[in-house]
This record gives sequence, structure tokens and C-alpha cells, in this order.
Amino acid sequence: MEAGEKKGALRAAQLPTSNVQRSTSKGGANGERTFDLEDRLLEYAARIIRLVDSLHTSRAANHVGGQLLRSGTSPLPNHGEAQAAESREDFIHKLKICLKELRETRRWLRLIKRVPLINNPDNVHDLLSETEELIRIFDASIRTAKANSTTLTVREDAASDPWLLDVERWTLSVEPPAGPVAYTATARKPRRPSSR
Repeated sequence: MEAGEKKGALRAAQLPTSNVQRSTSKGGANGERTFDLEDRLLEYAARIIRLVDSLHTSRAANHVGGQLLRSGTSPLPNHGEAQAAESREDFIHKLKICLKELRETRRWLRLIKRVPLINNPDNVHDLLSETEELIRIFDASIRTAKANSTTLTVREDAASDPWLLDVERWTLSVEPPAGPVAYTATARKPRRPSSR
């Protein structure tokens, strides 16, 4: 990499990323602004790539850069996997992978700053701040998803049959991570005692 390209990559890696979620052009129901975590993770992965490209050329920097590249770009596709989760447990598992990769990335960034493996180690500070914010977002999301998975909304069924067990008169409605869909728990009617 030539000196001019290296300076351009270094400048790009230094671009600040706000610790608050950035709004997107997508509008909400009443024209309010919405926030897109996918766009934020995309920008985060791009910043990681630019930072890795600006590392010194050494054996240690190549090793650390490769590890950082893997862990720092991993939350973006894993977040996509979480959005397509097949169950709440799968959703939580995918979010935990994102969190694990972000925590690993934080450690590699701290190492880059400590050694230093970059000309100006202070340039890693903004990326570390964004990493901390993303860790907090995913940690809160996991806690919320776990809390929602243990809370069931129970409502009494309108039709009552004296031959039904008490359990059969209840319908469980659970909202999966992908959106609201009602699941109904049904049980078989008990058999009437035979008169034989």
C-alpha cells in the first residue's frame, strides 16, 4: 500500500461514529424517524476494514488485523441471521454471537491501541466507543428477548365446554422475534367414561 493510500485509509478510519443510533431515511408510521441497527453495523464493519488496512506492516499487525477483521465484521451478518431466526431461542442465540464477537473486537482494538500497531493510537478511541455502545445495545436486546420469552399472555377462550379441562380453556399468545404471530395451545378433549 502506498503512503497516500495509507493516509486516506487512516483518515477514513478516524471518521467519528456517534454513540447514539443514527436515523435513516426510512420513515415510521406518522413520519417519525426510525433507527436501523443494520445500517449502523454496516458502517461499523466498514470502519473495522479501514482500520485493518491502516495497520503497520508487521507479523504481529497481520495476525491482530486478521483476528480483528473476523470478529469486527461478524456482527453484521449475524444480526441478519437473528432477523431470520426460526424461534425465540434461535434469535437469542444469534444475538449472543453478535455480543461475543463485539466483546472480542473490543479486546483486539485495545491491544492495537496499547502496542501500538497504528501510527496514531488515539484514532482507535472513537471505534472503541462505538464498540462499547453496540455491546450495550446487544446486551439489552438479549435481556429483553429473554424476559419476553418467559412472559406469556394468557386470555380466556370465549367458548366454554364443561367437558374440557381447565387448561383447555386458555390460549397462549406468544410474539416471536420476527413479528407478532399468535400461537394457540390446544389440547384434546378428555374421553367420556365408558359405561361398559
